[in-house]
Amino acid sequence: MADLYLKALESERKKLWATCRLKGLPKGTPERQRIDELDELLRAHKAKSA
Repeated sequence: MADLYLKALESERKKLWATCRLKGLPKGTPERQRIDELDELLRAHKAKSA
């Protein structure tokens, strides 16, 4: 079965990362901070699943 939570996190991260690259946003912007939060959530979820 597909892990929808994991897919949603990865999708949001990809979208934010593309936005940051397109606009050239520096570290410390809300978008970049959200990417860091998503990375932590992804790590925690994968560790829990394993």
